[in-house]
Amino acid sequence: MTQIRRLFVCTNQKSGVGEAVAKALKKELKMQGLKKLLVGGERQQVRVQTCNCLDLCKQCKKGPGAALVVYPDGIAYGNVRPADAAALVGEYLGRGQVVKRLQIEE
Repeated sequence: MTQIRRLFVCTNQKSGVGEAVAKALKKELKMQGLKKLLVGGERQQVRVQTCNCLDLCKQCKKGPGAALVVYPDGIAYGNVRPADAAALVGEYLGRGQVVKRLQIEE
């Protein structure tokens, strides 16, 4: 059975940045070959989707980036910019290590 991991990127407050982050994440997933993974013997697919609101505005209003939530993991990232896509894909999706500098502690 294939498990789907989704990266929801908020475009509500900063639509241009959110769209650019989503595009950069999709590009990185392809470049790093992580769009479809084999994790613990199970197939895993990664999808990037934009959404209207993640209710994390308070965390992102001060910076130039967008909010992002990884489902079903429940990890929230804030102030994410397109340049952060490589680290999020490589470190978090590739090696399973949370990118602390972007993580939002709720």
